[in-house]
Amino acid sequence: MTSAMRSLLLVAVLTAAAAPAFAEPDPAFGEWLNEEGLGRVAIAPCPGAPALACGAITWVKDPNDPRARDLKNPDRALRSRPLLGVTVIHGMKNEGPGRWTGGKIYEPDSGRTYDGKLRAISRNKLEVSGCVLMFCKSQTWTRPN
Repeated sequence: MTSAMRSLLLVAVLTAAAAPAFAEPDPAFGEWLNEEGLGRVAIAPCPGAPALACGAITWVKDPNDPRARDLKNPDRALRSRPLLGVTVIHGMKNEGPGRWTGGKIYEPDSGRTYDGKLRAISRNKLEVSGCVLMFCKSQTWTRPN
């Protein structure tokens, strides 16, 4: 057996031994298409705080559409920024597989920030809900094909 073959075999053995140590990703993690089909949000552990979940816009259907800018942001200085890359889900705490609460959800269409919740309904459906005082709303997002 050559040195290269031994190295390849060693990598294969170590990878197989380590596989059980990797947990399956949370059902809420991944890329989701919003209810209107106009944008996608990738949900993953927050940078710098991996115990929390965050989500950023990764795709907009029409980048030239005026709705592809953060026009309703309460901060006037941010109203001209493109929505692509904007973090819209912040600091969600895990409540069990596929369930996240205690964070914030920013809705670019209104410029409002809600107390948010995420709940994986199935492998391909995610309920995204948020409340401000007594006003609540929810959407069902789907995994893109």
